[in-house]
Amino acid sequence: MTRKSTADAGGRLTIRDVAARAGVSASTVSRVLGGDYPVSTATRTRVMRAVREMDYVADARAKAIAGVGTPTLAFVLDDITGPSFAHMAHGVEREATRLGHLCLVCSTDGDAEHELEFIETMRAQRATAVILVGGAADTAEYRERMARIANSLSSAGSRLVLCGRPPLERGTPATVIEYDNEGGAYALCAHLLAQGHERVLFLGGKPDNSTAQGRERGYLAAHRARGLDPDPALRLSGDFTRDSGHRLMRQALAQGLEFTAVFAATDMVASGALTALHEAGLRVPADVSLAGYDDIPYARDLHPPLTTVHVPYEELGRLAVRTALGRTPDAPNEHLLLGTHVVVRDSVAAPAHI
Repeated sequence: MTRKSTADAGGRLTIRDVAARAGVSASTVSRVLGGDYPVSTATRTRVMRAVREMDYVADARAKAIAGVGTPTLAFVLDDITGPSFAHMAHGVEREATRLGHLCLVCSTDGDAEHELEFIETMRAQRATAVILVGGAADTAEYRERMARIANSLSSAGSRLVLCGRPPLERGTPATVIEYDNEGGAYALCAHLLAQGHERVLFLGGKPDNSTAQGRERGYLAAHRARGLDPDPALRLSGDFTRDSGHRLMRQALAQGLEFTAVFAATDMVASGALTALHEAGLRVPADVSLAGYDDIPYARDLHPPLTTVHVPYEELGRLAVRTALGRTPDAPNEHLLLGTHVVVRDSVAAPAHI
């Protein structure tokens, strides 16, 4: 007599189909596939033969709930096409693989609801950790939302790790890993001022973004440390993209703003600004000096090579994984800060009038 298939409504084979083919119980198949319970060699051979013949693939969700299979880490970011985030993702993936974890990546395009849905999915699948990347608006609503997520993940045996995001209240079961945005911006702007530039155009990001705010604070602090009061008209806001840099640079030139140097909030912004300067017939650094932030690989291939701030993005990703796996889910709030440094190349020189 042929047993009736127990394939689900979507036509997928179930563990009961494998059990029927092997002539064992479904629980025995589960033990063989899980590898966490002693099963005789003959039984294991029959089960694995059935698995191969039926081309059966275990349901990852079921294996996660059962606590077996490859452990996973989730990496969540706004835009995977951004060079800095791509390098951080590389660090996360390499370290996760080294430590025997599968890395799942989600790009949200800044959609908070999409981010929350993915986190809930990872919680249900018992991900070891969820790593959220990128600046955010540091508001009471943000802190409350992140604290709720951290506690929810902790209750499921998972750990929330925030990279480059604002820290949370003491006692929240989460890890925050930042790099010194403000210190890097201060050092870079101090370098421009030391070259003799007193009117430095700042092409920033979104005003409510914590990363953009840190870089602008460094810009302002460097001026004030030299007794200078920067002209508010020289601070323009956009986002961290190449197109934003191109647009803001064209806007500054059209408005006739007076400046001898440009501090772009990212290297991508700087690349757009560089194109706009070239289009206007201005030479870098002979007519205008230009600096960026991030030290993405192609910054050295611009013409001229870009002076910038180096951020250890890949190490940040690796550290996020090591830290998450080295902490119990309910461990209290932890805050780590990585350093940055200025990389001097050929796009900055003294103003032409000096």
